[in-house]
Amino acid sequence: MELTEIKEKTLQALNESLEQANLKKDDIFVLGMSTSEIQGQHIGKHSNIDIGRTVVNTINDRLKEIGVHLAVQGCEHLNRALIVEESVAEKNNLEIVTVYPSLHAGGAGQIAAFEAFDNPVEVEHITAKAGMDIGDTSIGMHVKFVQIPVRTSVTEIGKAHVTFLRSRPKLIGGQRAKYTWDPFN
Repeated sequence: MELTEIKEKTLQALNESLEQANLKKDDIFVLGMSTSEIQGQHIGKHSNIDIGRTVVNTINDRLKEIGVHLAVQGCEHLNRALIVEESVAEKNNLEIVTVYPSLHAGGAGQIAAFEAFDNPVEVEHITAKAGMDIGDTSIGMHVKFVQIPVRTSVTEIGKAHVTFLRSRPKLIGGQRAKYTWDPFN
C-alpha cells in the first residue's frame, strides 16, 4: 500500500469517526497503531517510520484544525504509555514519566509523534474521549468509561484492522429514570 493511500484512508476513517464522537475543543483523542500490521506483518516485528509519520501527521493535522489534542499510545514494551504535548499533560494533571520511544519500544507512531509535537512528553495513562486503533493495539484502557464502538466505512488501513471508540456519560438510575430532557410531561 502506498503512503498516499494510507493517508487518504486514515483521513477518511478519522473524519467519519469525528462525525460521531462529539468532541469539543481541548478534548483528547488517542491513537494506537501498528505499522507492522498496516503492512500485513505481525504486530511489533516490522515497524516502519514512514508509515508512522504518515498516519500521525495526518491525524494530528486534522485534530489541530478542530482544537482536539492527540495522544499516541506506545507498545507493550512501554506499558502502553502515551506521548502528548507537555501543555496537555500539565493542563490535565497527567504524571510525566521518563522514557523515549524507539522503533521496538514505543514504535514508529510514537517516534513520529515525538518528531511532530512541539514539546512531547510521555505519560502513563490518560482518559481520552475517543480514539482510533489501527492493528488491534488495545486502546480501550485510555478511553473514558462508558466506551461506545464507532462504525465507519473504513475497516482496514493497509492490511490492519481499524476500530474506533467514543465515550458517553454513564446512564444511572432505574425504571423511573429518564435519559432525555422532558420537563414534567
